[in-house]
Amino acid sequence: MLVLELMLPAAVSFLTTLLVTPRVIRYCLSIGLVGRDVHKKDKAEVAESGGIAVLVGFLTGAFAFVSILVFRGVEKASVVDFLAATIAILLSFVIGFIDDVSSISGRKFGLKQWEKPVLTFFSAFPLVAVKSGVSKLCLPVVGAVDIGLLYPLLVVPVAIMGASNATNMLAGLNGLEAGLGAITLIAIALYSLLNGKLFSASLALIFAFSLIAFLKYNFYPARIFPGDSLTYMIGCCIACCAIIGNIEKFCVVCFLPWFIELVLKARGRFKKQSFGRLMSDNTLKPMYDKCYSLTHVIMRLGRFTEKQVVLILYLLQILLVSSALFYFSLCYAANK
Repeated sequence: MLVLELMLPAAVSFLTTLLVTPRVIRYCLSIGLVGRDVHKKDKAEVAESGGIAVLVGFLTGAFAFVSILVFRGVEKASVVDFLAATIAILLSFVIGFIDDVSSISGRKFGLKQWEKPVLTFFSAFPLVAVKSGVSKLCLPVVGAVDIGLLYPLLVVPVAIMGASNATNMLAGLNGLEAGLGAITLIAIALYSLLNGKLFSASLALIFAFSLIAFLKYNFYPARIFPGDSLTYMIGCCIACCAIIGNIEKFCVVCFLPWFIELVLKARGRFKKQSFGRLMSDNTLKPMYDKCYSLTHVIMRLGRFTEKQVVLILYLLQILLVSSALFYFSLCYAANK
């Protein structure tokens, strides 16, 4: 039955996103919701807000998962955390979508820089309302500490805010955001299953399969960009999995590339882009003298095309999450 509970909703999410994305592409192009593909010679206009398609796929898969559990006789109260996480992800989409639509017809009415972290902080309130997660934290030197109400009232909102905004920073290349998100969430799903955390495993797997389907249209050469509506959702979903699965340590390690990106972006006072300069041989070189993104670090290592830069970052993330899975699996086995 575990296969039914996990794989069927993930398959529903995958197929729904696969079918919906071409329609979203046509819709975005028709209303002028587009962005320029700056790493192509023709700088073509590409549909912008891919988060719409991923959200539809994810919600369809999430509702399928809840339906399977409820109709199998599982106690309804047990799905509260999962539904709270789903609502939090939906709210993060709304925040990102507001920014996406600011590009329609050249109008600029998007969110100010300071408004984004504030609003993503409040998107965590569904999880706060149901007191999701475990308030006992294992701190270095100190050991296990129960921080009580500080966990739902402070730690949870800060985690959602930080993760949502961080995944919005490492972006700008075809397939980069969705691919890194899918790799990370699949690792989280596997680790959750190892620890018997069905709800965080399902949440991660459903969203990951939606991202994989989206990559058919977002990978090089992209026909649709993720937009802020998707990048915010990816970070929010990772944070939600950490909270409802009580697997914060593992998720923090998997999130390492975005922590590095945060430091690099802070170096440029959050004003520098992850883009590169397109050369005559289609390779990319950093736009700046210093590195302000992980993409710039890869670009300085050799003459790589946009596709190659993204694939190298995929490989690095696969190595990271594989190492984390191996290490934490050994720790789990030792503690049993």
